[in-house]
Amino acid sequence: METRPPLPPFTLESATKKVRLAEDGWNSRNPAKVALAYTESSWWRNRSTFVQGRDQIIELLTDKWAREQEYRLIKELWAYEGDRIAVRFVYEWQNHDGQWFRSHGNENWQFDGRGLMQWRHASINDVPITESDRMFHWDLNGPRPEGHPGLSELGL
Repeated sequence: METRPPLPPFTLESATKKVRLAEDGWNSRNPAKVALAYTESSWWRNRSTFVQGRDQIIELLTDKWAREQEYRLIKELWAYEGDRIAVRFVYEWQNHDGQWFRSHGNENWQFDGRGLMQWRHASINDVPITESDRMFHWDLNGPRPEGHPGLSELGL
């Protein structure tokens, strides 16, 4: 049976680690890899889209990263208790027309005993920015480098 440590119940340390692992996974922009962090029947609300299961997660993420180019994400732990974690996040991306955006969001996560996410609720707002307003600069498809400021340090 697959597990995805850290496992619930979460502590400050393990919840913080879980958030960073999720951030690193999403920054890979690899839908199949990201989907492995979720239960096979995981349920998502992503903006106004509802999906269930890894196949639909892969489809949603494939479409997302085809539209949202130059995607770079930072997540930050907001709260945790038992098998639940609340996260705030910001990501920057560029559309096909060259317009840059900064997307601000909140997620509520619930995990099963194996450390796989079974519920994900995400609310996201997009704000157009100029290229000179960008704050996230690191290699595409890689993790945020150690020492790169987080959301609070960036004033986001």
